[in-house]
Amino acid sequence: MATPTIFSIIVLVMSVVIHEVSHGYMAYVLGDPTAKLAGRLTLNPIAHIDPFGSVILPLLLSLLPGGIVFGWAKPVPYNPYNLQAGKWGPAYVAAAGPASNILLAVIFGLLIRFAPTLNLNPAIITIFGVVVLVNVMLALFNLIPIPPLDGATILLSVLPPRFRHLEESLHRQRFFLILLAVLVAGFVIDKLLPLIFTALTGLAF
Repeated sequence: MATPTIFSIIVLVMSVVIHEVSHGYMAYVLGDPTAKLAGRLTLNPIAHIDPFGSVILPLLLSLLPGGIVFGWAKPVPYNPYNLQAGKWGPAYVAAAGPASNILLAVIFGLLIRFAPTLNLNPAIITIFGVVVLVNVMLALFNLIPIPPLDGATILLSVLPPRFRHLEESLHRQRFFLILLAVLVAGFVIDKLLPLIFTALTGLAF
C-alpha cells in the first residue's frame, strides 16, 4: 500500500502522541499526577516529540523499499508508587498505550469498510488506511513482552511475586533486549500486519 511519506509521518507522530498520553492519563486516573504535572497530558506533539524516534528515524525508514515508517515519542513519566491499583497499576498504565492504538485502528478500519455508504473520497480512504497500518504496527510492537516495551511491563505485573527479580535482571540487559525486540518485531509485524490490516479494512495489503 503506497502512501505519501508526509502523511505517514504525520499519522505516526499523532499516533505515538496518543499512545503516550494514554499512558499518562491512565496513571492520572489511578492517582498519579506525575504526567499531568510534567505537562504531558496534552495532544500537542511538541510536548512529546523525540528528535530521533519521532523525526529522524521515520524519515530514514521512508527512504527504504516498502516505505513503512516507524518510531516513538518520549515516554510519559509516572510514579508506580502513587497508583491506587496495587500490583495491577503498572499493567493498566502499560496496556493503555497499545489499547489506544488498537482502538484507533478499529475505528478507522470500520470507516474504510463503510466507505461506500459514507461516500468517502479515495484519497481519504488512503489516509485512513495509513492510520490503521501505523496503529496496528505500534500495538504489535509495544505488546512484545521484552523490556522496555509495554508487553514486558504487563507480563511482569501478572507474574507471581517469586518472578519479580526478573525485572532487575532484564533491565541490566536493556541494550541487548532492545535489539532483540526489534528483530522479534520485524518477524511479528511481517506475519501479522497484513492479516490484521485486511481483517479490519477489507482491503488487500
